[in-house]
Amino acid sequence: MPVIKVRDLKTIFGEKVVHDGLNLTINEGEIYGLLGPSGCGKTTLLREMVMLEAISHGSIEILGKKIESISAKDAQNLKQNWGVLFQFGALFSSLSLRDNIALPLVEYTDLSKSMIDEIVDFKIKIVGLKPQDSELFPSQISGGMKKKAGLARALAMDPKLLFLDEPTSGLDPISAREFDALILKLRSMLGLTIVMVSHDLQSIYDTLDRVAIIDEKKIAYEGSIQDVKTSKSKFVQTFFK
Repeated sequence: MPVIKVRDLKTIFGEKVVHDGLNLTINEGEIYGLLGPSGCGKTTLLREMVMLEAISHGSIEILGKKIESISAKDAQNLKQNWGVLFQFGALFSSLSLRDNIALPLVEYTDLSKSMIDEIVDFKIKIVGLKPQDSELFPSQISGGMKKKAGLARALAMDPKLLFLDEPTSGLDPISAREFDALILKLRSMLGLTIVMVSHDLQSIYDTLDRVAIIDEKKIAYEGSIQDVKTSKSKFVQTFFK
């Protein structure tokens, strides 16, 4: 069952056309990759999906709601159905990891402090951080730990959807593969649908069910990694060798 539908999407910044008629469908429970060359608009598309960027033309439907015509109240409710892990974690430097992860719960729920602490402890555990890590600040931890803390915050509200922007960038090969394994485990454990921007070929092969490859402002290929060889796009063939 589709949870995200993009139809005839155009993205224009001034005189620059980034997307010119994108169409794609993301199904419930899959890990779906947004791929393509640098500057093709992968992260822009992800930002449009999470309503951080306005749509110039066309439609994006998420969980049955068309976000280009949604009311402010419905948009706020819809946003609580997803979590986002930004490329560099986007943690608040003045807050401990615990307070970073708790922030969505403090802002958007009426839960007691003890309940929030319990939820935060659980999220810290499932992403592979240690309980004592929760009192550290972003400046005191490694890049891999920042990604895990950002992921724990993205999962704080028990979302149905998880958006990941280059989740393995900046990680050493061992940490990157551990993060891939974590993503697969969380999808299975929490029943997530995951949308991921990536350049990491190993991560692409290890984690993704289907992909959309953007090239020349359009979708050059949408489908499984196994069938990618059927694409006639020169970029797609070069990317996957």
